[in-house]
Amino acid sequence: MFDYLLSVTRNLLFQFLKQLGIHPDWQFVDVYGMEPELLSMVPRPVCAVLLLFPITEKYETFRTEEEERIKAKGQDVKSSVYFMKQTINNACGTIGLIHAIANNREKMNFETNSSLKKFLEDSLSMTPEERAKYLETYEAIRVTHESSAHEGQTEAPSIDEKVDLHFIALVNVGGHLYELDGRKPFPINHGETSDDSFLEDAIEVCKKFMERDPEELRFNAIALSAA
Repeated sequence: MFDYLLSVTRNLLFQFLKQLGIHPDWQFVDVYGMEPELLSMVPRPVCAVLLLFPITEKYETFRTEEEERIKAKGQDVKSSVYFMKQTINNACGTIGLIHAIANNREKMNFETNSSLKKFLEDSLSMTPEERAKYLETYEAIRVTHESSAHEGQTEAPSIDEKVDLHFIALVNVGGHLYELDGRKPFPINHGETSDDSFLEDAIEVCKKFMERDPEELRFNAIALSAA
């Protein structure tokens, strides 16, 4: 499977959601900046944020240290958080989108024959590793991915091509803000949040990514907002 979402185009995301059988009650919108006046332009409510960022040496060092720290000290993660590992190369956008929808599934209006709805229902009781394996063999999402990419006329990297950009999802589950990254062994709990403050809280997490790599400019945030 290829990750066509690296193009970060709203039309492509819209097509992908539509073909997965989700009514357009929610839409992906660009976050043009992290200042209050620019955040005020994002339609509310916001139920998820996708962050695209570069995988750098600084980030990989931080990721290793973060994992060791959490394993040593522990963290609270609600059992209702839907999390899956990434085992397919160049599929972080797909995983990010699934994380965003899965953790807001009660807010989504699915078509009766939605392939994503069936995937989520089938995988709800699975472990993060089992969900990843199931996605590897789930033909409907792969075909949808290729179809939406064709409509978007986006040239995607091959499955084996090395890509140094990565997508993660930020979601609000039970009043806590979670970072969901299929490359990590578990969700990251970033503390309390609310429906009203979620976008601002998520952007604060995005800012930390940017502060770790101040020389980098390749950051892009997309909000899943009410249409």
